[in-house]
Amino acid sequence: MLSALTFASDEPVSEARRAARDFLIQVQAVHGIPVSDRAMGMVQLVVSELVTNAHKYAPGPCLMDLEISDGAVEISVWDTDPTLPVAQAADPGRVGQHGLEIVIGVCRSFEMRRDPVGKRIKATVVLADDPGGSPAGRLL
Repeated sequence: MLSALTFASDEPVSEARRAARDFLIQVQAVHGIPVSDRAMGMVQLVVSELVTNAHKYAPGPCLMDLEISDGAVEISVWDTDPTLPVAQAADPGRVGQHGLEIVIGVCRSFEMRRDPVGKRIKATVVLADDPGGSPAGRLL
């Protein structure tokens, strides 16, 4: 199952969060794939961070793809700026700019690459929790 969306509006983050939530609700209802509450929240968080950065730093539209594969959702966000983001060193005194650190920390996988035009960032979030309550595929 795949969902592809373009955001060029003034409210891309709220649109993207809503689209991600609706996609996961449909995954559960139509395809019977379980999505934990944790996964629902983490996907919306990751989508918020990636679309916020694309909207803030790249001129032009932002494209988001959501795809289910191997019990996880792959979130892919493309924008027009070829500059790859850099996670900053840990600094408890820093206010803001922790989004990339958070995304990397909550995802099963994370990758960035330049495209012929712009860049694409992919993050994968596991959909179900293990019986012990921690995210499947992650050691806590």
